[in-house]
Amino acid sequence: MKQFFHRSASFAMAFLVLFSTVSFTVDKHFCGKVLVDQAVFSAAKTCGMHADMPASTEDECCDEEKVLVEGQTELKVSFDDLDLEQQVFLTGFTYSYLDLFIEEPQGETPFSNYKPPLLVYDIQLLDQTFLI
Repeated sequence: MKQFFHRSASFAMAFLVLFSTVSFTVDKHFCGKVLVDQAVFSAAKTCGMHADMPASTEDECCDEEKVLVEGQTELKVSFDDLDLEQQVFLTGFTYSYLDLFIEEPQGETPFSNYKPPLLVYDIQLLDQTFLI
């Protein structure tokens, strides 16, 4: 169970890093106020009015909109960028969290290396004394 949780958490974190660093564009084409096409990673298809109209009226009718979603470029956050209160909280939280997982030493059992004696006779059966 622990190994399954560890693998699934590692897989989820890998996808989180991957998707936080990917940047992409969303291209939208409007004809008037109506959305004609929307495309991710490519150019949106036009409504076909570009060829029919001159350039001056095309700007009034059709509209192109590009939305750029930028991914994270710097993955390493410096500890020095935090102010003093955040540093104190982070060190205290880390110290107390790691302190939860310290195992206490187990006492040694003195008879763990010795085998029990072999049972030669079942005395309860021989004496016919049964607990009811």
